[in-house]
Amino acid sequence: MPDSEKDKMGGPGTLDGSAAPGSRGAAEKAASGEKVTEESATAQYFFGEPLVGFDPNEISGQLVVIEGMDGSGRSTQIALLQEWLESEGFSVQTSGLRRSNLVGRDIDELLAKNAVTRLTLSLMYATDFFDQVEHRILPALRSGAIVLADRFIFTLIARGVVRGINRDYLSGLYAMALRPHLTFWLNVRPETAFAREFKKAQAISYWEAGRDMSLSHDLYWSFIRYQTMIKREFEVMARKNSFIELDGEASVPNVNKQLRTKIGEVLGIRASKYTPSAALAHLWR
Repeated sequence: MPDSEKDKMGGPGTLDGSAAPGSRGAAEKAASGEKVTEESATAQYFFGEPLVGFDPNEISGQLVVIEGMDGSGRSTQIALLQEWLESEGFSVQTSGLRRSNLVGRDIDELLAKNAVTRLTLSLMYATDFFDQVEHRILPALRSGAIVLADRFIFTLIARGVVRGINRDYLSGLYAMALRPHLTFWLNVRPETAFAREFKKAQAISYWEAGRDMSLSHDLYWSFIRYQTMIKREFEVMARKNSFIELDGEASVPNVNKQLRTKIGEVLGIRASKYTPSAALAHLWR
C-alpha cells in the first residue's frame, strides 16, 4: 500500500462540506514550518473529533465503503469484492448496519414490531455503528485488513434527515466517524430499486418503503417517494464528500470491474481480472 494512501481517510472537509480542522496532512504542515500537534495529525482521519486513544500510526489497513439505497446492489458487490480481495492475498473484514453484538439484535426486534420512534432509532443505529468501529473496524484496520462496509454513516444521516431530524445534530453525532479511504455510491432510480427488492423477496418492508412517514397509502408510491428523498440526500453528500458515483443499473460484472479497478489502484493490484467461484456465480449476471 503506497504511503500516500496511508495518510488520508477520504476527501477533505467535514460532513457538511466545510474544511475540517487539521485536514491538511502532517507532512505538509511540517514542510511549511507549522507545529504539528497530535490533534492536527489525527483530525484528518475523522469528520470531527478523533476517537479517544486513536493512533494513526497503528492503521495499516484500508476502509472501503459502498453506499446506495435499498436495491442498489451493494451487498452483491461486497460479496464479490471480498472473494476477489481474498484471492489476491488480502485479509478482509466486512461491516454493515445492525451487525453490532451490543444492539444489532435489539434493532431488528424493534423494526419487526414497528415500535420505535425516529430519534430513538437513530440513536440506536449510532450505537450500533460505533460499537462496530471499536470492536470490528478499528481492530481490522490495525491488523492491515481491508474493511468493506456495506453502507456507512451516510445512509444513517440520510434516513434521519428525511425523517425530520436536524442535519447538524446528526453530523455532530457522527463527528468521530472514520473517514473512508474510498466511498462508492451505486446510483439507481427508485423504480429500479423497487423492482429489484420486490423480485428478491416478493415483498417490500415497512421501513424501506418509508411507511412510518405516511407518504402514501399505496405501497409502491410510498417506496418511490421515500427512496427519492434518500436519493436526493445522497446527491448532496456525494458532492460534499467526494463519492465515486457508479451506475448501479449497469450489469453486475460491469459495476464490479469498475470497483476492482479503483480499489486495485489504491492497493497496488496491477491485474484486476476476476471470475467468481461456483458459490457466487449466481450473482454474476
